[in-house]
Amino acid sequence: MVKLFDTSGNGYIEVNVSDFYCNDFPCYFARTGKKTYLRDFNEPFYTVPAMITGNRPADGGHLIIEAKDYDDFIKREPKAKQYIKRLIGSKEFIQNLPRYCLWLVDCPPNELRKMPLVYQRVQLCREARLKGAPDRQKLAATPWLFRETRNPDNYLVVPETSSQRREYVPIDYMNSDTIPLNSLHLILDAKLWHFGVLTSLPHMAWMRMVCGRLRNDYRYSVNVVYNNFPWPPFNREVERTASEILMVRRKYPDASLADLYDPLLMPKDLRKAHERNDRAVMNAYDFPKNMTEAQMQIAFMNMYESTVNLLKLMSGKEI
Repeated sequence: MVKLFDTSGNGYIEVNVSDFYCNDFPCYFARTGKKTYLRDFNEPFYTVPAMITGNRPADGGHLIIEAKDYDDFIKREPKAKQYIKRLIGSKEFIQNLPRYCLWLVDCPPNELRKMPLVYQRVQLCREARLKGAPDRQKLAATPWLFRETRNPDNYLVVPETSSQRREYVPIDYMNSDTIPLNSLHLILDAKLWHFGVLTSLPHMAWMRMVCGRLRNDYRYSVNVVYNNFPWPPFNREVERTASEILMVRRKYPDASLADLYDPLLMPKDLRKAHERNDRAVMNAYDFPKNMTEAQMQIAFMNMYESTVNLLKLMSGKEI
């Protein structure tokens, strides 16, 4: 049980921690124990799962198996197949391109020694790391591992870079069969609610306003875009419309996200599913149906400024 205080810091309501689901109580802030909880810049404003980045190989390319080399490698080193997983960065994720890596987290050293081609790649990785900067040299102690070893199950993927031609940044769920690179952002245990809001027109309006750019592409960032995003109160209808988007996608198993979200080729039923999801998310914000993107951006800035001012009031200092 926690006490949620109103903005005056006087009145409060008591809520079970298990009842928290995003921003169900937007007019309150949490106070735990003897002190008021203050947001850190590296975490979201609202009660949503943290967004993290994928893995950096830092391997000199030796733990990565390109698609053109995969069949030959497996033919020459068949025992290695159980230690190979699909590898995805932004490009592979959006365009559904094959790429692989040696994922030796659970490989016993005696098994590794029985695979000479794998052993050779591990040795080359160690040599590459020893030639690098001091922080890279430290990784030479574990040359069979990526710099990070994040291999979660049931996580939502948001690419760091996406074409500005698309109306929606393509996002999707992945599982532990796939290893995400650091050009992808991950949300662990994301619910349909989170997927629905993040793939909606309101979130795209916020993203287009605050994100960085790489030439003509959007650069989605954790701290600026996700952590500062003003989430709406929970609305169960968004779960339904989010599920519908995923169901429609499954009708096109051979199409990549690049195919499905090409503005010239987007299937009609997928577009309709997104429009229904957009409407559900707008209803959660209590936005009118005819609200323009520019008007949404103004509303979001007002929400953001109100939250920042509240945090200033709570902390008694500039943020």
